[in-house]
Amino acid sequence: MTIHQLSGKDSGLFRPLTISNGKITLQHRVVHAPLTRNRGEPLKASTPENPNRIWIPGDLMVEYYSQRATEGGLMISEGIPPSLESNGMPGVPGLFIPEQARGWKRVVDAVHAKGGFIFCQLWHAGRATIPQMTGSPAVCPSASVWDSPTECYSHPPEGSTSPVLYAKHPPVEMTVEHIQTTIADYCAAAKTAIEIGFDGVEIHAGNGYLPEQFLSSNINKREDRYGGTPEKRCQFVFELMSAVAATVGEENLSIRLSPFGLFNQARGEQRLETWSYLCEGLKKSLPALSYVSFIEPRYEQIFDVETKDKFLESWGLADVTLDRFRRIFGSTPFFSGGGWNEENSWGVVESGKYDGMIYGRYYISNPDFVRRLKEKLPLTPYDRTRFYGPFEDNAFHYIDYPTVDQS
Repeated sequence: MTIHQLSGKDSGLFRPLTISNGKITLQHRVVHAPLTRNRGEPLKASTPENPNRIWIPGDLMVEYYSQRATEGGLMISEGIPPSLESNGMPGVPGLFIPEQARGWKRVVDAVHAKGGFIFCQLWHAGRATIPQMTGSPAVCPSASVWDSPTECYSHPPEGSTSPVLYAKHPPVEMTVEHIQTTIADYCAAAKTAIEIGFDGVEIHAGNGYLPEQFLSSNINKREDRYGGTPEKRCQFVFELMSAVAATVGEENLSIRLSPFGLFNQARGEQRLETWSYLCEGLKKSLPALSYVSFIEPRYEQIFDVETKDKFLESWGLADVTLDRFRRIFGSTPFFSGGGWNEENSWGVVESGKYDGMIYGRYYISNPDFVRRLKEKLPLTPYDRTRFYGPFEDNAFHYIDYPTVDQS
């Protein structure tokens, strides 16, 4: 057999992989993506006058993660806000009060009971939220107004059915003190995550959220040590990663990056210069990172491939790949996510291109996705309309997708 003929159980996807600097040995390389599903339980009753702004993981979330956990498999949690101001969507449980910690511990314990591993992805929305959501102004490296006057926040505020325009609620520029407080919030949440049993922490530094807002030249207009050049725009991520590594150990830390993404209006230029400098600095300062996670250049949450290609061409990056970053990180386990399915997954690990592959949408509708991929069984289609709650019936198309045996 040639490399590209190896599929199903014969694929390199089903060979062990060591991460966390030797502490963890995965039994397969089919990684559960971080998937925001907005299925948390509200901490209190919500009214328009006194809206609930905090959610906790409940029974549904415990069941969801348990259903998809596998022996020796790696799951990355949905984005978990480390503070109230960092939350970008309703129904998303953070990790900054004891009730949330107790809820996430139940999730972690359920994954471990199935023999799986789970990392806590920490997520700060930055300017990609509104004051009605957090109770405070959105924050950003600069007070950069949303450059689309018609783009709206994902959910109407409590008691309203009208969408809210981002442009009507510009963010405030973070002071240096606020930046340091934010890093401390990440560290506190990371410390709690390890204490309640998470196997590691992943910093979400992609998709146009706060760390990538620092990296993006169209958003970060600062002229201090955090902006003005590609090198300075990397400073926040360097400080954040260094502080979290000092808190939990670099072997328990990872990062997710989307060097060519456009989500949340990340339209920065100097992509290769910025992210190459970032990755070289991370590899040098934190050589024992557990793994690194990248999003494929042509995968985009809001645009089709054709539209995305036009952006890449306009930047002179028509043929860009993740190969440069793979070389920079060398022996650090390297994961790729974005558009992988039962047709195009084969031969990639064997080729040495990536060490593991991240799957999201098909994991949603196939709780036994690993088995189906391994045995080349048909996949259940996903229902895009049920990706992001909250819904009146949060269980529908969340925990009720059947396994092969059940169907």
